[in-house]
Amino acid sequence: MLFACAAWRRFAVPLDPIADPDTWGYLSPALSELTGSAFGHTSGRNFIYPGFLYLLLRAFGDFRAITVAQHFLGLLAGGVLLLTWRRTRCFVANPRVSLGSYHVLGLLAAAIFLLASEPIRLETQLRPEGVCAFLLSINLYVVIQFAACCFIEDQRLSAAVYGVAAVFTSILLASVKPSFVLVAIVALLPIGTLFFRRRWGWQKIVLAGGAAASAAVLLLPEHFLSRNDKVSQTFLPTTLFVVHANLIRDQMADDIQRNAKVPYPPEWLGRVHTKLSAEITKSIVTGPLHYSTLGFDPDYLMYDRSSMAAQLRNEFGNNVSALCAFYWFYYWRIWQQRPLAVVKKIGRQMAVFYKAQCPAYSQRKRWMLTDEYSRGVTSLDREPCRKTWTAYPPAVEFMHRTEMLARSAPIVQQHGYIRKPLAVLAATYLPLLLIALALSALVFMRQDRRRHLGWLAALVLFVYSYNLASCLEVAVIHSLQNPRYLAVQVFFTILAQFLALWFTLEFALGLRPHENESLANTDST
Repeated sequence: MLFACAAWRRFAVPLDPIADPDTWGYLSPALSELTGSAFGHTSGRNFIYPGFLYLLLRAFGDFRAITVAQHFLGLLAGGVLLLTWRRTRCFVANPRVSLGSYHVLGLLAAAIFLLASEPIRLETQLRPEGVCAFLLSINLYVVIQFAACCFIEDQRLSAAVYGVAAVFTSILLASVKPSFVLVAIVALLPIGTLFFRRRWGWQKIVLAGGAAASAAVLLLPEHFLSRNDKVSQTFLPTTLFVVHANLIRDQMADDIQRNAKVPYPPEWLGRVHTKLSAEITKSIVTGPLHYSTLGFDPDYLMYDRSSMAAQLRNEFGNNVSALCAFYWFYYWRIWQQRPLAVVKKIGRQMAVFYKAQCPAYSQRKRWMLTDEYSRGVTSLDREPCRKTWTAYPPAVEFMHRTEMLARSAPIVQQHGYIRKPLAVLAATYLPLLLIALALSALVFMRQDRRRHLGWLAALVLFVYSYNLASCLEVAVIHSLQNPRYLAVQVFFTILAQFLALWFTLEFALGLRPHENESLANTDST
């Protein structure tokens, strides 16, 4: 009944995927291949999600197949969540929580994920967030399976197989969504411990060989495809420069005032400083400030045709290497000269997530599809894009349907029966995290509790670390006020909270025998 309801909620929404300004970087390689050109690498986007779009369009010739496939993967993610929950039972020796109560908790977690509107909304997007919940579910499942087989059950062959699967899914996850690179590293930490275990010789060989093969399959094609894409070289350094533009501006002013030894002439640096100051001011006054924690709009600096990134390209005469060297120089310089200011910036971004109401849970009542489809029309109806998609009839049909939906798409409601549990989860994320940290410390300090709940405590902290790693990477590189970086975390946020709740119940129920023993001793005395 749960999966039938979840499927109905997904397929009641229009099946045409929703585009946005970033979509073309994912869609154009597929359309290029389908219209007779080569499958290319554009806008610094990894090849895997564009390849996924190409296969679907090649097989079905209809853009609605993309949304159908992503909805199907979303339902699978809910199923994998249930499988993962069932597997975690082995992390507790002699569980006190009854099996029925345990299954009810798992079913409730899956229901919240499957029925919430935000995962459904992500699945309708023409961007990799639409498949991230599925990739995260598989990654967490195989990592937890590895931990169970390696540390608890001593199943060596299974541990090696799941270890290889964990490496593959971690690299895949980081490739599809680069903001999960640090998450992928965290996921691989338990796998790396296998190499320090004695008498696991052939398992180490299997794991090392599988890891090398996974890296070759996923990373080598990206290396060769990205060589002719200049944006692949400039995207990260440009992002770091514009996101930290205020700190870099202040550092440039100090360098000019002190006549510091930097590899750029003072006159030229002064001109760049003046332009950067002016563009930061423009970014504040030209429209609504989407990044209040930064105090300016880095998107304006990066994407406006007359703003800072474009001006610096002209300054360097399209010399990509020299431009990137300048970006990297001043990014590392603020770390050297203004480390406290950079750390404060990171702290402000982390506070966006770690606050009283966890923003990973969207509690909005309505989802205005007409606005989304209108933005999709605007994003793809530009001259460079139009020239390509008009040569592919299914794309023309998709654009016609999108234009109609921009006028007549329904309003999707998120009813109270799902908003209320989401509100409870949002309000209890931080308290449950603090409780889990305190109880873990108590568990690790006593041997009897460590034997009973040690592995579960480690598991809870490990799943919570997915949030920490994801937020920390974005906080260092960009801003957590971009809602995509928050919404995409909902899968492992739900899992972490329900594991923490189960851990708390197990700890509380585990105190009863000690209380009864104390009472018995008192009576006998």
